[in-house]
Amino acid sequence: MDKLPADFDAAIYLKLNSDVAKAGVDPIKHYLNNGIKEGRRYKKALSNIYDHDGLQSKHNHEFMKDPSFIKAYERGCKAVGQDYKWYWRVHIGLWAASTAVKLRGDFVECGVNRGFLSSAIMELLDWDSLNHTFYLLDTFSGLDEKYVSKNEKDNGILERNKKSIDSGFYTTELNSVKNNFSQWKNIKIVQGVIPETLKQIKSQSIAFLHIDLNCSIPEVEALNYLWPRLITGGIVLLDDYAYFGYQSQKEAMDEWAKLNNVAIASLPSGQGLIIKT
Repeated sequence: MDKLPADFDAAIYLKLNSDVAKAGVDPIKHYLNNGIKEGRRYKKALSNIYDHDGLQSKHNHEFMKDPSFIKAYERGCKAVGQDYKWYWRVHIGLWAASTAVKLRGDFVECGVNRGFLSSAIMELLDWDSLNHTFYLLDTFSGLDEKYVSKNEKDNGILERNKKSIDSGFYTTELNSVKNNFSQWKNIKIVQGVIPETLKQIKSQSIAFLHIDLNCSIPEVEALNYLWPRLITGGIVLLDDYAYFGYQSQKEAMDEWAKLNNVAIASLPSGQGLIIKT
């Protein structure tokens, strides 16, 4: 005989199944004898569940209704031409940028692609009204094999890279990227392979660093190079630190953190968060 679910509520069962209530039968007996095989509901369906981008949560996510978030998020969607449903990840990125902008340093993004997050950030912060420069670094042609670890190659990263380029997820059209960012003045787009292009970042004070290179070696190299320039209170946001399928990046960053006595917060959005103290 089927067991009664631990969360069964007789009153709710009767409310959801008015014919059972009208018949005046015992709700528990009815559910066990008839309700299960009939697929009857015995509890209210959970509403307002966040279920996007690998994260499911019933916790408050009212930020999605905030007009400033909506406007910034839509600008990110415009940059890539579609909605990836990265709501919580972008929310974290906007929080980090809004916090860092109060500091005196510049912004850096290593791994721009079409500019989803950086476009959303600049829209939110009214970028040209600020005295900050946003450095935007990317190959704009996918991964460079010489900076891919053996473990990542063995796990098929180059095949995924090719698929991302062939599908158009990774852009190879620098002009379209430049057109997207032409809305703002205080930016510097740097094309090329990290770590080779890092020397083009002239700022000595960095308040916000977003790393999204989908590959462990250049990510660690970027953080190593820029960490001394990150000011106290500066924020580092690691896009794929805890994201499913990117274990090599997490292990590499964990090793870096151990060597530098730094704590990384692992976020359920898949990101990693560092605040320099």
